[in-house]
Amino acid sequence: MCGIVGYAGPRDAVPVLLEGLHRLEYRGYDSAGLAVADEDGGLRVVKTAGRVGDLRRAVPDGTAGATGIAHTRWATHGEPSDRNAHPHVDAAERIAIVHNGVFENSDRLRARLVAEGVDLRSDTDSEVLAHLVARSTADRLEDAVREALAQVEGTYGVIVMDVERPGELVAARRGSPVVLGVGEQEMLIASDVTALVRFTQQVIFLDDDEIATVTAGGYRTSTMDARSTTRSPTSIDVASAEYELGEHPDFMYKEMREQPDAVDRCLRGRLDHRFSSARLDGVGLTPQDYQRIRRVKLLGCGSAYYAGQLGAQLVEELARIPADAEPASEFRYRNPVVDPDTLYVAISQSGETLDTLAAVQELKRKGGHVIGVVNAVGSTIARECGHGIFLHAGPEVSVAATKSFTTMAVALALLALDLGRVRDLSITEGRRLVDGLSRLPDQLARILAAEDEVARIARKYADARHMFFVGRVRGWPAAREGAQKLKEVSYVHAEAYQASELKHGPLALINPEMPTVVLVPDDELLAKNTATIEEIKARGGPVIAVTDADLPEGLATDVIRVPKAHDALAPITLSVPLQLFAYHLAHALGRDVDRPRNLAKSVTVE
Repeated sequence: MCGIVGYAGPRDAVPVLLEGLHRLEYRGYDSAGLAVADEDGGLRVVKTAGRVGDLRRAVPDGTAGATGIAHTRWATHGEPSDRNAHPHVDAAERIAIVHNGVFENSDRLRARLVAEGVDLRSDTDSEVLAHLVARSTADRLEDAVREALAQVEGTYGVIVMDVERPGELVAARRGSPVVLGVGEQEMLIASDVTALVRFTQQVIFLDDDEIATVTAGGYRTSTMDARSTTRSPTSIDVASAEYELGEHPDFMYKEMREQPDAVDRCLRGRLDHRFSSARLDGVGLTPQDYQRIRRVKLLGCGSAYYAGQLGAQLVEELARIPADAEPASEFRYRNPVVDPDTLYVAISQSGETLDTLAAVQELKRKGGHVIGVVNAVGSTIARECGHGIFLHAGPEVSVAATKSFTTMAVALALLALDLGRVRDLSITEGRRLVDGLSRLPDQLARILAAEDEVARIARKYADARHMFFVGRVRGWPAAREGAQKLKEVSYVHAEAYQASELKHGPLALINPEMPTVVLVPDDELLAKNTATIEEIKARGGPVIAVTDADLPEGLATDVIRVPKAHDALAPITLSVPLQLFAYHLAHALGRDVDRPRNLAKSVTVE
């Protein structure tokens, strides 16, 4: 969940490193630092608690070098501070390292190093690597890094530099992404292509237990046991401008506004109007394969898990196949029974979420059939699965998932439609759903056009310290996602409940200071949901109804209206106002919505 950047080439490394860190700041922003090999053969290290802007101001004039590494941190070991910031160096200040991941045996390694007389300068797990590399007697830096990494347990994406080997960097990965950028007589390394797109479109994604040595003139790759690997660059079709704010105040706002276009891209070429179905060639399954599926299991973390819950309901409703969603973070630890007749679906925006990746690897080891629902082309989960559905949502920088959640839900609706049409869904019902999906981009645009009313209501409740979000059946995953959004960006305590569960305990907390957001789709459960509102009102609780139904005047304290969608798709249209609600409430409280405290975007640690 940290950002790492490396550069070797003819230009001054410092501006390149700072630009890379700026683009990776969504992956960690409690401290930042850089190290460059200067022209006199020394190591210049600058690091500070705070953000990349603070680091930029801290770099002394004249700091320059053609080779360097940099890091922006999300703390796992040691409080955010100057001394815990990366890069870390050995005692002689010859070796510098940056690390993303966790060394699980760092306590033992630290104790051993201290016993051998090493003066450790930080509280981090990462610092041990610099000392281990420095103590190696190997002739090549690459081999010294191999020896050091053989002693650590855990996950890593690392870059190592040695001022006695100017112009050379060594990178390695296990469980945490590392990408090489191939430029014109220059090489870059990063934890995400975000840091590379301004400089090159040619990239190489390292695999687990792979190591790379780079210089300005090129690269070589090999396994951790020194077997050479052959890696050719691939092109990424991402414009640098897609990572720019443009006229928007922050990335969360930009990405919410991009949702109609993102959904349109997700649907493009995938709606089969002739057969009232979906075209999902990337899934790699035939109608005969679909017929053999007896269960669908969806795995994800956070918003991806909630999208999976929505997808599971759609699969059961449309395809009449038993389906359920489970947090990927729990899946591999409970020794799951892997059924060859189950279709497993791994959901991740970044394609690098460590818990989801580990679940995919466990499934493959046990013979499970798993497909990915991923936004980032070339990501580890996409490559591990080999088949699946790309979201085509475009880059998502803000920590809070908005357009990725919406496109995940749309992609899973397409999967449910495809499964349903092979099995029990009639062509008439399929046509209704295809038409409903076709209307979604316009409906989302209309919801966003009514933003001012949502903002007014959000500001009205900015003093609330607690909120409930409730939904029934289809509305339940959307309620969970709405509560998550509010917690993430405003720090207001929010809990989601199934509407039917209120009377089994949570009603005790209802009072005039506890607003409740109730999702009320215009479906067969409308009467049940209006009864829920009456129960809350009877106990003095304010109610914010989010609905596509024509509710009786005065039923709710405040009403947020959305266009009428296909019943199965209503959770998608009902979710977007909840994003706007969280966003504007957070702004009313003065929060930094793009960088919520204690969180980072791409979760590559457990």
